[in-house]
Amino acid sequence: MRYSMQVKPISFLKANAAEVLSDLAKNREPLVITQNGEAKAVLQDVASYEATQETLALLKVLALGQQDVETGRVKPLEDVVTRLRAKQMPT
Repeated sequence: MRYSMQVKPISFLKANAAEVLSDLAKNREPLVITQNGEAKAVLQDVASYEATQETLALLKVLALGQQDVETGRVKPLEDVVTRLRAKQMPT
């Protein structure tokens, strides 16, 4: 995806807000908004934003897990399995 193709001035956004929102939802490509020729904001549809936030959350969890491994805050698998089995409800 080339962001240079998705650049519009703020005046375009003001004059065509409904069309811009429709295009964002349909194409699911972000739109760079410029002011005085300088990039100032990026607009994206809600579904893409939510997917990005979920991805970032997952990456954060993975980074925290990696930190735990690096600092030695880990437990042997056998201990974890034993503990989980002890917590299982009888069927």
